[in-house]
Amino acid sequence: MILTIVGCSGSVAGPESAASCYLLEANDGARPWRVVFDLGSGAVGPLQRYVEMGAIDAVLLSHSHPDHAADAQALSVALRYGYPDPLRDALPLYGPTGIGEVLSELDAASAFVVTELHPTPVQTVSLAIGPLTITVAPAWHPVPALAFRVDGPAEDGGRATFTYTGDTDRTEPIDALAEGVDLLLAEAGWAQGDTPDGRDGVHMTGRQAGELARDAHPGRLVLTHIPPWGDREATSIKARAVFDGSVDLATVGVRFAL
Repeated sequence: MILTIVGCSGSVAGPESAASCYLLEANDGARPWRVVFDLGSGAVGPLQRYVEMGAIDAVLLSHSHPDHAADAQALSVALRYGYPDPLRDALPLYGPTGIGEVLSELDAASAFVVTELHPTPVQTVSLAIGPLTITVAPAWHPVPALAFRVDGPAEDGGRATFTYTGDTDRTEPIDALAEGVDLLLAEAGWAQGDTPDGRDGVHMTGRQAGELARDAHPGRLVLTHIPPWGDREATSIKARAVFDGSVDLATVGVRFAL
């Protein structure tokens, strides 16, 4: 599998990055599969550097906030008018409860076959997309939200795993998804600071993302969703203070081979 950082800015698109968007590519021996995680504001522009819109096999949206879902509308326009594909009527799109209504309000639903997923804290949901097995758990956020663990073919011929937390505070389901993965893509929306009073269940700080990695033992921690007003390096320092493994800052265009 290869994970490409398409957009990694938190809350809003920044001067150097679109909001959240990540492309995962995997080959089943017959053909490549391409799955997009989140389509935040501004993401479809840079996404076209890495994949043709008509070659995307599925989209998974962690939640409905604009910095994760707004460019579903842009992709819908591209699929309907710019990238016709006679072999597929609509693109599979998965998201949390209510995502279908949100896409309808964006005039984006017609380009997708929308499936709403309903995991609970005690019951995950499993998806099979090509050679990928995706385990879906609820995230802790003000709106219905999801986190994803992916198991797929490794570059060395074995199997590899990665987890994308989406936007969330720490919970037992998030901890379980992160356990032992090769790459943990963890949001740090509160960046280098402390969680604001009364704002539990929204984001993690850099330190909290580091603590998650410390407890889950991933092969690599990649910090993402740092807002334009956040200090990226200070966030990394906070994570490194509690996790002594590999720590990277998500950066547009960087590709991680798993």
